Amino acid sequence: MATALGSIAEIDRELALRRVDPDTGEPFQRTSVMTHLAWVPSEWVEAAEDVLSGLAERHPSRTIVLVPDGGVADGLEAEVEVDCFPSGGERQVCVETIRVRLCGARAGVPASVVQPLLLPDLPVFLRWRGMPPFGEQPFEELLDVVDRLIVDSTEWPGVPGDYERLTEVFDRVVVSDIAWARTSRWRPHLASLWPGIAEVRRIKVEGTAAQAHLLAGWLRSRLGHDVELEHEQADKLVGVDLDGEPASLPPGESPDPADLLSDELDRFSRDRVYEEAVRAAV
Repeated sequence: MATALGSIAEIDRELALRRVDPDTGEPFQRTSVMTHLAWVPSEWVEAAEDVLSGLAERHPSRTIVLVPDGGVADGLEAEVEVDCFPSGGERQVCVETIRVRLCGARAGVPASVVQPLLLPDLPVFLRWRGMPPFGEQPFEELLDVVDRLIVDSTEWPGVPGDYERLTEVFDRVVVSDIAWARTSRWRPHLASLWPGIAEVRRIKVEGTAAQAHLLAGWLRSRLGHDVELEHEQADKLVGVDLDGEPASLPPGESPDPADLLSDELDRFSRDRVYEEAVRAAV
């Protein structure tokens, strides 16, 4: 990181300095609509940065990127950015990004770093990269300070079994799954086949394991009976067969990762259909 800031007080001071227009000496008007947390283990940093770069203008926020590094001496290392974009007339939209490396024991107590940096009276979203460590302190602490958890179960190694632990947090926090969002074109398309699909007993999905199990769970929960799943691995959802009959491709194009996350940041209420699909997938 470029300028290593070692305390919350130093982060606050650096933010205050960067919120001042160097040309006029006037502070930029804060335009944040949320605090966006991202828990990003080192192997996910590059992918996370690509997505975040596409979000800035669409969701002005304070973004706090947490990179755990438990194998070094205790402490934190942070850097701060404030970027402003024109937004009609003389108005500017400004976003704040705080990247924090949680070193040693600090990786186990992230809430102590996050809570002083949250923007008051604004919703808090947590994007967890990779498999959440259900029941472990870092995850449990952050669940207690956020309004919404966003995961991508495509990144999980053991679906559908991994979904069982996810169901345990549905009553604690609103959950979004980007893998579910990637099926959004297919679900209404398949539903439009009603009542022809009412007696479907087998679905074959060519896509990721998460997409396959979520679509099968969705059908089971909607139809009220078991639906056997056949899965053919692919990097994205490209085909669905129902009882051996190929379904036509739905209209539209698959959204990119930044668009998917952007859409989830616009949602605030529980998705009961998703929750029922997850339970049925298990």
